[in-house]
Amino acid sequence: MSAPLLEVRGLSKSFRGIRAVSNVHFEVAKGEVLGLIGPNGSGKSTLFNCVLGQLRPDAGEVRLNGQDVTGLDPTALSRRGIGRTFQLLQVFPALSVRDNLVLAGQEHRGTMLGRLFMSPDAGQRARADELLDLFRLARLADEPAGSLSYGQQKLLDIAMAFMAEPELVLLDEPAGGVNPTMLGDVESLLRRLNEELGATFVVIEHNMSFVMGLSHRVMVLAQGQVLATGSPDEIRADQRVIEAYLGD
Repeated sequence: MSAPLLEVRGLSKSFRGIRAVSNVHFEVAKGEVLGLIGPNGSGKSTLFNCVLGQLRPDAGEVRLNGQDVTGLDPTALSRRGIGRTFQLLQVFPALSVRDNLVLAGQEHRGTMLGRLFMSPDAGQRARADELLDLFRLARLADEPAGSLSYGQQKLLDIAMAFMAEPELVLLDEPAGGVNPTMLGDVESLLRRLNEELGATFVVIEHNMSFVMGLSHRVMVLAQGQVLATGSPDEIRADQRVIEAYLGD
């Protein structure tokens, strides 16, 4: 059996004596989609931010491809193969859709000195056009990102996370605020990225239908601890989960 792509061991984080995440263990296999759910305040965002370098955990370890990456900053993690999206869109509304992608690629490519001597698009235009086709945004390439619908901006936001060709992408509420018609497009695209390109995802999501339909496994947090982990069907049938979250 191959080693996991991501391993989290004994991760804990407190704020002013309040334990937000407590001794969390989990792993993600290459090519897997892991859903992360839990009530508000259960520690999902804190866990994400500890894995992604926005916060340094008080205890525990994060390993990527067997290498300890605990506490590395987000840029260093991006260069090692981790991408992410945020709850709030990170697009630049005045820039074109293509330029948003180029800028995302520049951010994670080389040193500042090296970028000074690159072409204006830092060699990223071809990659941007490839993703525009994949994400069905090519016809909007030259439009200001702010003119897109919210769902289209979500697709652009996810595409920006792929500019650095990550091995693992952590998605923070990709379904949030997206209308039902566009939501189907987002889910179909993520499934295609996983099934055809082998993309690996960890997904925080409150939309139960979306996350259950997309994920191979689902992990449930409650009060900063792992309450249950299993297939979507197992999680739906778990009485502890029903009481803690699904039954709210």
